[in-house]
Amino acid sequence: MIPSSPLLPELEAGLIALGLPPRPLAQRLLDYLALLSRWNRTYNLTAVRDEREMLSRHLLDSLAMWRFLRPGRLADLGTGPGLPGIPLALARPELEVSLVESNGKKARFLREAVRRLGLVNARVLEARAEAVEEPGAYPQITARALDSLAGILTVGGHLLAPEGRLLAMKGQRPDAEIAALPPDWRVEAIEPLTVPGLPGERHLVIVGRRPPQPA
Repeated sequence: MIPSSPLLPELEAGLIALGLPPRPLAQRLLDYLALLSRWNRTYNLTAVRDEREMLSRHLLDSLAMWRFLRPGRLADLGTGPGLPGIPLALARPELEVSLVESNGKKARFLREAVRRLGLVNARVLEARAEAVEEPGAYPQITARALDSLAGILTVGGHLLAPEGRLLAMKGQRPDAEIAALPPDWRVEAIEPLTVPGLPGERHLVIVGRRPPQPA
């Protein structure tokens, strides 16, 4: 616990700007941040070292997409130290988040974070996304820094239900990636995101299966 963290007011203001209730969410996010920072000193889970920078680049950036998620199952592919999956699981308890990560040290951290935070709506799958044998089990998958849109669908598209959606977090609008989508997939929406304290462009690209053409 961080009973009087100097980051608390800044995080609460960021959550309010995103339309999220700051309490008790801010303190739970800071508990996660403290655990991540502690493990990061030994296991190098993220290149970002400064906790204030983590607040905007990791916590608030992960939560910027919260409005576009539907209740139910969500697979976070290549989640690393739990981004965006753990902040989203904390903010949206109606989600059932599968944290998919093949790196052993990151998976160990994820299991500890889930245990320490009491995240009953999250589980860890230590595997590569393409090796997860749950075809069609997810109405939504996400990935924050895994691959191109086509690459994400190549390794994780099998996890999506027939009407499922990929919600991919990107920086600048990825027009080249969109043009390279496989023919069975189409962009349903491109949502500009504003992340408190983070300059630069952010976009959420929502991709679904293309409806079959009538004979």
